[in-house]
Amino acid sequence: MQYRKDIRSAGQISALGFGCMRFPKRMGRIDREKAEELVLRAFEGGVNYFDTAFLYPGSEEVLGEILKKNGLREKVHVATKLPQAKCSAASDFDRYFDIQKQRLQTNYIDYYLLHNITDFVQWEKMNKLGVKDWVSAKKKSGEIRQIGFSFHGPYHVFEKVLDAYEWDFVQIQYNYIHTHYQAGTEGLRYAAEKGIPVIVMEPLLGGKLAVLPGEANTLIQKALSGSTAAALALRFVWNERGVLTLLSGMNQLSQLEENLALAETALPDKLTEAEQATIEKIKTIFNKNYKIPCTGCNYCMPCPQKINIPDCFEAYNNSFTLGRSSGTFQYLSSAGFLGEIPHYAGDCIECGRCESHCPQQIEIRKRLKTVRRRLEFPGMKIVRFFMTRGAR
Repeated sequence: MQYRKDIRSAGQISALGFGCMRFPKRMGRIDREKAEELVLRAFEGGVNYFDTAFLYPGSEEVLGEILKKNGLREKVHVATKLPQAKCSAASDFDRYFDIQKQRLQTNYIDYYLLHNITDFVQWEKMNKLGVKDWVSAKKKSGEIRQIGFSFHGPYHVFEKVLDAYEWDFVQIQYNYIHTHYQAGTEGLRYAAEKGIPVIVMEPLLGGKLAVLPGEANTLIQKALSGSTAAALALRFVWNERGVLTLLSGMNQLSQLEENLALAETALPDKLTEAEQATIEKIKTIFNKNYKIPCTGCNYCMPCPQKINIPDCFEAYNNSFTLGRSSGTFQYLSSAGFLGEIPHYAGDCIECGRCESHCPQQIEIRKRLKTVRRRLEFPGMKIVRFFMTRGAR
């Protein structure tokens, strides 16, 4: 495992961090046994940074339980996030923080973030509620070691928020598809110039860059013998000197093992000309097929109409990558099921609740209409009728 120095805390952070949002699931809930296996193997492989959040269902509790049970809390860095959108009074800071400490079975948080900043107004609101004084008190008591924010807005907002406070670190979405999206390369390097360590989320774009269209994989095999799609995407992020660690939501042991092996050579400025040229060609192929930029984070869920929005978008994207019939089959067989009765894009009542939570700023209501036009068909109501009868 390669380690990178946090210039603010002087700590050594593993180049590979464990993103706990995508812990393995069973019957809709986190599979604690599999999650523990993954966390322990990650620690054994040198991972010492684990990222979770108040808003990730069950994640804080499971991580806290695993670390406590195995005596690992003092041996790793735990990052979690304050749900700033839910805070309407200064008392909310302690209320949520105390719940998080209880869930994580700890009396301090190594890396604490204001979650999902997309607009400067959100920072102004937190500032008016007294978040600066609150953080100062928590750092003085040792309950918070480092303070930062996670970001999903446009670059001009990122720069403004970054300059508004003495942050210890920042977390941004970054991958070779999104170099000019949200904070992007410009934001990453701006933070680095200010001496602020950068944590990268979505280096694989929710797994999309690990499972590329066939022609892109063929390109990798021909140009980069022995490499994989995931390896190329991770190496792209690790190539940046400003990156302290990248977070990977590894929910399978095979994914973890591959990433651990890759992290052994996770050094900056090592991306070859051949890799850079291959990435540029892949971007053209990927953007041709990847119509809706959904990462499957599930922030838009639950939908009041029980529409499985991320699965609808995945089926839609796959209809361009794998063919329309394959996308339609996926749509009918998996995207429509969320509960006992199938619900599809055509059931959307356009309430807009989902859009206010989407980190990618996807026009979800508009996009669901495109899903309906491409994947729903005249005889679908009959199919749906039998699916419903079968579910009952």
